[in-house]
Amino acid sequence: MIRFVRARDYDDMSRKAANIIAAQMIMKPDCVLGLATGSTPIGAYSELVEKYERGAIDFSEVTTVNLDEYRGISGDNDQSYRYFMNTNLFNHVNINKENTFVPNGLEPDSEKACSEYDAVIERVGGIDLQLLGIGLDGHIGFNEPDDVFVAGTHVVELDESTIEANARFFASIDDVPRSAITMGMGAIMQAKKVLLIANGEKKADIVKKARFQGHDLEAEREHIIKELGDVAWYVALGATSVGVRLSTILEMNVDKLQTRYPNGFDSERSQHRAEGDI
Repeated sequence: MIRFVRARDYDDMSRKAANIIAAQMIMKPDCVLGLATGSTPIGAYSELVEKYERGAIDFSEVTTVNLDEYRGISGDNDQSYRYFMNTNLFNHVNINKENTFVPNGLEPDSEKACSEYDAVIERVGGIDLQLLGIGLDGHIGFNEPDDVFVAGTHVVELDESTIEANARFFASIDDVPRSAITMGMGAIMQAKKVLLIANGEKKADIVKKARFQGHDLEAEREHIIKELGDVAWYVALGATSVGVRLSTILEMNVDKLQTRYPNGFDSERSQHRAEGDI
């Protein structure tokens, strides 16, 4: 099933995203949330903090696993994703930080760091709801667009467009790390629900170009509905067809990996693309 719902603006998108996450927490207080970083989810996190302060939601039993982390940056660094999560969410709610997980960007053994993070995801029982953003080039987490996706956590060399997009958070582009540890598409797409949010003119093109099982989402949505009726998508769209401000919320229930990626996941490909010490 695919439902398209309009969000008026960034604030409206953030409220809708927070409502979906809050509903998951209320339905299952000990749920596992997959969380994302970047500028897009900040509004949703702010809305969740407000809900917590009003007593509407409780984080005490929640477990979180984050999508990714830069290599070579400690959690105390203000550009690390651990720092981002503490600043924008964890420090403001009653979550047990021992139950919040972010990949270890300081582990020099990349294979060890990746396998340990996969073990964490398995130990907590998988992800109930995964929050995602989408990069200007279509990357999810730090999984850059590819014909075949790596299933497990792995190290990636960042695409130049990703480095340029993230440079605004650093003193200069030279300070942006060139590699990161990212959750693989296998764990992401095995989540019981996936909520993808995108906002702004710059994201309009990549959302319009998004391909789903080889079909153009805009042009062939009816075909997708008929072919994949057991998959629930909730999409809130601005006027993307004329390239104006875009607000998108996408929620998917995913039961089978092959439904998403007919080309499959590369279980044989190395779990880390970058070698050597940090």
